[in-house]
Amino acid sequence: MRKNAFTSALRPLAATPLLLFLPVTSHAVDAPAAPQIDAKAWILMDYNSGKVLAESNADQRLDPASLTKMMTSYVVGQALKSGKIHNDDSVTIGQDAWATGNPKLRGSSLMFLKPGDRIPVSELNKGIVIQSGNDACIALADYVAGSQDAFIGLMNNYVKAFGLQNTHFMTVHGLDAEGQYSTARDMAIIGQRLISDVPDEYALNSQKAFTFNNIKQMNRNRLLWSSNLKVDGIKTGHTSGAGNNLVASATEGEMRLISVVLGAQTDAIRFRESEKLLTWGFRFYETVTPIKADKPFAQQRVWFGEKSQVNLGVAKDAAITIPKGQMKNLKASFTLTNPQLEAPLTKNQVVGTIDFQLDGKTIEQRPLVVMDAVPEGGFVGRIWDFIMMKFNGWFGKWLN
Repeated sequence: MRKNAFTSALRPLAATPLLLFLPVTSHAVDAPAAPQIDAKAWILMDYNSGKVLAESNADQRLDPASLTKMMTSYVVGQALKSGKIHNDDSVTIGQDAWATGNPKLRGSSLMFLKPGDRIPVSELNKGIVIQSGNDACIALADYVAGSQDAFIGLMNNYVKAFGLQNTHFMTVHGLDAEGQYSTARDMAIIGQRLISDVPDEYALNSQKAFTFNNIKQMNRNRLLWSSNLKVDGIKTGHTSGAGNNLVASATEGEMRLISVVLGAQTDAIRFRESEKLLTWGFRFYETVTPIKADKPFAQQRVWFGEKSQVNLGVAKDAAITIPKGQMKNLKASFTLTNPQLEAPLTKNQVVGTIDFQLDGKTIEQRPLVVMDAVPEGGFVGRIWDFIMMKFNGWFGKWLN
């Protein structure tokens, strides 16, 4: 690999949404110590960059409880987005979604549906997201996929598509079931995909209450009422096997963080510890976008092509999460995979790596891509480039 000498200081730019779904594991310099969190497992991740700011037991398999409904909501959101179902579709409630006739549902979170009722998809969807209704999950699963088992298959297909290694769903609602598990890290990624892929679906999470059949129920995510944070989601979960879980997301300016707290001993602890994590993240970190997808980062010589120069950059805005106040010290350089670029080159073809450095240490990397396609040149041009390339190899880079 060839390290290019191009290195530049980067000016701070506002962060914009970035869809990088695998968390970055590098450690920031001068980062303050993470707070102590009273839970079995937890994680704090930046939504835009995917950077994990702090974690503990983040890959330990635990019972997700009603956090399962995040994936249920995702599947419903994708069905709505693709037009397979519509918000005004009328759903006939089956016997399996009737708590009185389904012992598994008794005493759990419910929308209080009755067999034979015809309910719009939009109402059932709010029942899932806002009221955490287990009966609503069953009703919509039957409507979307024909059965709960088929819907669970869709849920686990998305698990595979996201590349999650430690998540498996056995129910559509999250009530205790053998073989059902997830982790703090995987739940953060599911939350990230919910926000980015189905934003209309995610927007339901910010609603503080929903009334159905003259029964008003409040959103169980009490952080929506926080005066210290701008929280707009995501989900609570509790069973005897899981303890108290919470995935929360909040924004500050253009920055968005996602926290996951699993296995807290009490309801109050999960909210307190989640607020502690989010507050710490916003106080000590910032997310910037020093390189944007529509702006070239560098220009490089191309051999055997219709043109001799090509712009190089990133395929997606390169959001980077760094300690606050460090933007002035952020530098970037790139390394080419091969010493020479040779046509044909396709748009967004990866040809190297961009390294972001603080204090001389690489803290993040992003793929370096070709911004515009470069077709192969004509016969005469290719012969001339061949000759020049040979001379370049013999006598050095001064011939370029």
